[in-house]
Amino acid sequence: MSTNYHSSYNKDSYNTSYSSAPELVSYASESERAIFYRKTYTHVALALLAFIIAETALTRFVPEELILSMFGGKYIWLFIIGGFWLGSMLAQKWAHSLNRTTQYVGLGLYVLLESIIFLPLIYIALAYTGTEVISQAAIVTLALFAGLTAVVFMTRLDFSFLRTVLVIGSFLSLGLIVAGALFGFELGLWFSVGMVVLAAGGILYQTYNIKNEYTTDQYVGAALLLFSSVMLLFWYILRILLSRRD
Repeated sequence: MSTNYHSSYNKDSYNTSYSSAPELVSYASESERAIFYRKTYTHVALALLAFIIAETALTRFVPEELILSMFGGKYIWLFIIGGFWLGSMLAQKWAHSLNRTTQYVGLGLYVLLESIIFLPLIYIALAYTGTEVISQAAIVTLALFAGLTAVVFMTRLDFSFLRTVLVIGSFLSLGLIVAGALFGFELGLWFSVGMVVLAAGGILYQTYNIKNEYTTDQYVGAALLLFSSVMLLFWYILRILLSRRD
């Protein structure tokens, strides 16, 4: 009788543990998927709100001379890009860790990094056009993000093939950015258009991955990846709109 009791106890414990363990979103129940998506996109919205707050604080309290110094030479901008790249790698690693607190630290760090690297571009936009172009770029960005997200959720298309395209495109674009900073040439309008296409592809791929490769407890990491693509899209849409006002 004792043996039967312990066998029953272990089986029940196993079932409880198994049912509470995170599982792939694609295999989760409809209610679990809905909770995961709600948490993911809520965190994306909160990251965008935190970015707006941080950017507003930086533009108000960082001295103008310091902001202008970010344009002060090719090596300064390369240093900023390198620091952003290293910091973003660390932030993504933390956001995908098993510890929930570490995940939020990673997401917060990434928001701060985006706020810093956006500072000179936002400063230029505010100085020459006020908030008009920034608002236009934000509306276009959110509209594209919503449309691309709808494509993934409303179709059964497989966007996993985009991974190779995104990897190659990312290395090519990084090489062009570094070369432009070193040799002092402008990348121009068509480069910005190409980066908008690359960012759009990133949103399609990452949204597809979230649906099929992520587990139900990885909503913070998923939010960081979506936020990063939204910010990349916003950066180059803002550049395009500013170039049209030149």
